[in-house]
Amino acid sequence: MQYLNAAEYVPFGLGEETGDDLITAASAMIDAFCRRPSLGVTQYVERLRFARGRYEIQLSNLPLTDGAAAIVSARVRFGRLGSDVSPWSAEVLAFAPTGTWSSVDASTLDVSATGAVTFTPHLLGVPFDEAEVTYTAGYAAIPVPVKVACAQIVRNAQAMPALNVKRQALDSMAMEYFSGALVDAEVQRLLAPYVAERMG
Repeated sequence: MQYLNAAEYVPFGLGEETGDDLITAASAMIDAFCRRPSLGVTQYVERLRFARGRYEIQLSNLPLTDGAAAIVSARVRFGRLGSDVSPWSAEVLAFAPTGTWSSVDASTLDVSATGAVTFTPHLLGVPFDEAEVTYTAGYAAIPVPVKVACAQIVRNAQAMPALNVKRQALDSMAMEYFSGALVDAEVQRLLAPYVAERMG
């Protein structure tokens, strides 16, 4: 996905002659920096572990498209019962064997805008070990800071034809580049709110 279209080149400080290949490369760098396939609306599948005794996980890619409706499907893997095994544990394990997966109705999940998903505890008290959630997240309209960062990466690439060269001398002419990276500190600052946070 390109984060700038041709009509936006001039308003964001790029020349009309800027090639689409530079925009594509800058957009790919943004995706890599943000640790996600795209900032646009995308479907994700994540497997996340539950903290011991907890029923909540944190999704990595935000914002969710439609709150609770963003969850397409979910399933949980049953964990071990622990050391306090009661006489009826064998009967419980017949319905929820350790390590097996069970589908969960997505409408029963409590989903917050921050990406926290809370599952309803198992009826017989069997703990969950891991969850697999399929959901949609991303921006329908790319935020302005991302577009500014894309334009800045392109400007950095145009200013540094030989990447990572700090000083170059040819006869009596010398050139010095101000930055050794396309994703400079300003671009990192602009993109910081959009970086996926991996948890669990």
